[in-house]
Amino acid sequence: MITIKVFVFNPFQVNTYILHDETNECIIIDPGCYDENEKTELVDYIDVNNLEVIRIINTHVHTDHILGNAFICRHFGMGWETHPDSKELWNLVREFGSVLNIQVEEIGLPKATFEDGDIIKFGNSELEVLYTPGHAAGSACFVNYEQKFVISGDVLFRDSIGRTDLPTGDLNILTESIQTKLFTLDGDFVVYPGHGPETTISYEKSYNPYVGL
Repeated sequence: MITIKVFVFNPFQVNTYILHDETNECIIIDPGCYDENEKTELVDYIDVNNLEVIRIINTHVHTDHILGNAFICRHFGMGWETHPDSKELWNLVREFGSVLNIQVEEIGLPKATFEDGDIIKFGNSELEVLYTPGHAAGSACFVNYEQKFVISGDVLFRDSIGRTDLPTGDLNILTESIQTKLFTLDGDFVVYPGHGPETTISYEKSYNPYVGL
């Protein structure tokens, strides 16, 4: 069974997720840890629970979601992964950070990329990749069908959706991603977003003012 641990990091209040199961293998999704206290908090959780980090994954590469990438990759001696369409953005994260007056460490190129339908495995568990552009090129969500949850990044929030006024954003594409990928999941799937509280597919279908059916 997958345990989902969420940390809220950096000035943009990004949800960073650690997923692990009974094997103690874990993955880190969207390392947003920025200051030393946040970095220590994340590493301490891994150490205390005797977890082994096997993959570092980004839902997309907007600056707020990769602020901890360089540190986490350096600390655990591995690279990060994302969808290949994120290439339009990963070379610009430091530039975007400077606009926001935030210092961003060089994250380099991803170690590997994943595609729509790929399976991300850790321990006895797996997530399916759903390619869901619209908020940003390369945005992806990760679904576990057994426990009925999806890590949605900045695609879908409780009562909201990802903004589309940033480079590579497109409202029509985002709406299509949500309706054809996420809203085809059963209503009782829990949605763990990139910011804010969790929600469910059925709630968003009924009440989301942007994409509710």
